[in-house]
Amino acid sequence: MPDVARTSISVYASAAFVVSDGVAEGDAVSFMDELVLDDVYQLSETARRRALTYEKGDGSGFVVADDTEIGTPGNLLFLDCTITLMGRDGTTYEALILVEVEGEEAAEIYLMPLAALSPDDAYQLVGADRDTAAAKFGEVACVRFARGTHITLASGAQVPIEELQIGDRVLTRDAGPQAIRWIGETTLRAVGDFAPVVITEGALFNTRDLLLSPDHRLFIYQREDRLGAGRPEVLVKVRHLINGATVYQRDGGFVDYYQLLFDDHQIIYAEGIAAETLLVDSRTRAALPADATQGDLRDHAAAPHHAFEVAESLANRPDVVSLLKHASSS
Repeated sequence: MPDVARTSISVYASAAFVVSDGVAEGDAVSFMDELVLDDVYQLSETARRRALTYEKGDGSGFVVADDTEIGTPGNLLFLDCTITLMGRDGTTYEALILVEVEGEEAAEIYLMPLAALSPDDAYQLVGADRDTAAAKFGEVACVRFARGTHITLASGAQVPIEELQIGDRVLTRDAGPQAIRWIGETTLRAVGDFAPVVITEGALFNTRDLLLSPDHRLFIYQREDRLGAGRPEVLVKVRHLINGATVYQRDGGFVDYYQLLFDDHQIIYAEGIAAETLLVDSRTRAALPADATQGDLRDHAAAPHHAFEVAESLANRPDVVSLLKHASSS
């Protein structure tokens, strides 16, 4: 079994981000060896981020999956570098560069911004490095709960996540009471892929507003398969539930995030609804401190519930939140 589940990331094709002023004027963004510092880039007005789906390959890279929206299935995909951009007002933005390879040639370059870019701004390239790319890529995939989230303990008590301690026993859906192995705490700029998604109170039977990182997956048991997944049990990324009303992304300022790690990847209860805990795989491991993963850590990718994740195309409908709420209660 591969040690990374099939995953989708949201990217721009290179032609969407072009040098408007500088040495490489007219050229699309490229891999690190071809970038020129101080070149100014502009995002196309028609640019649209698309889902690039990949799975783990045999070597250090990934393989573009069959159900990808962009890219050629079977081609290799490599993480190249992190770039740092500066907008006209001096705000800095980071993005990742990924390279799709066919044979021995680069078939396409992808830009994965870590904060929202606008076609109305211009972005000066002020930095590029390979040393931070793996950790940045892993950070996006590290699921997080916001400060204040109430977690259900084995005793039934509802405890704010910031009050939990290593060794506390938490109620899990599949394995009963389980002890917390490690707790991560970080404060991040609440922008782009790090801006929390707010699931408003009651939207999915949650007892309070629930704030999660965008790639966090909720577990939902459908009494009736209204989603058309072909099974009652589904995992849905919260970014695919955003409807601008009952589920929305809160962009701006800072957010205090917490990560919960168990010996196995678990489904626990946050504000009364089922949500996943931190998954350790070859991508997220690069973003975690050594003390989190040392010792007897089991193969998180082997958890059977990974097969329950639904593709964005299946969740991409305006009524998906109400549909899932009714499906889980009917």
